[in-house]
Amino acid sequence: MEGQWVHSRSIHLVRFVPFLLPAVVVWLAACTTNSATGRSQWIMLSPGQEVSIGEQASPEFIVELGGEIPSQGIRHYVNALGMRIAAVSERPDLPWEFKVVDSQVLNAFALPGGKVFISRGLLAKLKDEAMLVGVLGHEVGHTTAKHVGEQMTSKMLLAGAVAATGVAADRNDSDWLRILGVGAQVGGGLYLLKFSREHEHESDGLAFRYMTKLDYDPLAMLRVLKVLAKAAEDSPRSSIFSTHPAPAQRVERAAAYIRRKYPDAGLPGKYIVNTPQFENEVLAVLATLPPPKHPVKKKR
Repeated sequence: MEGQWVHSRSIHLVRFVPFLLPAVVVWLAACTTNSATGRSQWIMLSPGQEVSIGEQASPEFIVELGGEIPSQGIRHYVNALGMRIAAVSERPDLPWEFKVVDSQVLNAFALPGGKVFISRGLLAKLKDEAMLVGVLGHEVGHTTAKHVGEQMTSKMLLAGAVAATGVAADRNDSDWLRILGVGAQVGGGLYLLKFSREHEHESDGLAFRYMTKLDYDPLAMLRVLKVLAKAAEDSPRSSIFSTHPAPAQRVERAAAYIRRKYPDAGLPGKYIVNTPQFENEVLAVLATLPPPKHPVKKKR
């Protein structure tokens, strides 16, 4: 009986070889060293597919989150700042776009290919330009580190999608969105692949890199994380925590990193904070706008 079971199992394995071999070849070919992080990754999305997926998914996310904020000044301010960050990143040639969605929820996220979003709700919680640079730098970090592509690849491999659907390079972008389950609306809320704690720490580190390249105060990133930690205490179901782990440990880690890497942080005149311009061009304008089109859903 045992011999028959082994023989039968071998036959079934042989039947899967034609499907597994292409998957193994693609998996090995997809192993690259990331220019931002220096570590090896398995990414089955080509750069062109990253860009195309982001372009296809972006309009759906914008609509789901209330559209873009009704202030051309704020939209221009945020996009211009984001483009400066992207220019000092490891992937400056992506078709970067930085959008402010008219949502009251606290959220910031990045789609593959350079599409970065921050919500009006999170923007209103910030106090200065350096904090905004920290938020956008973190999302640029997710993009340069290819975290979404990495999570997509892991999800696909776990689901056996490679063996079931053939060589990854043969998939078109609509297939990727369907196979990987990337959608804007799940239970009325934003859905993205959840980043691991390691991914969040990695993006925090990249945010420090980019903001200090532009001479912004690294302490601003710590202030951002404290805002998120407070929000987590007050509203653990806030939208940002569906895509980002709770920030309490990130606060401690960031504080230690700043003490070690940037002992001059906070010294007068050393780094850019730019509170007055942020207050005038963002916070003062936000106060004049009608209520967000995408409000926070009340708990039942």
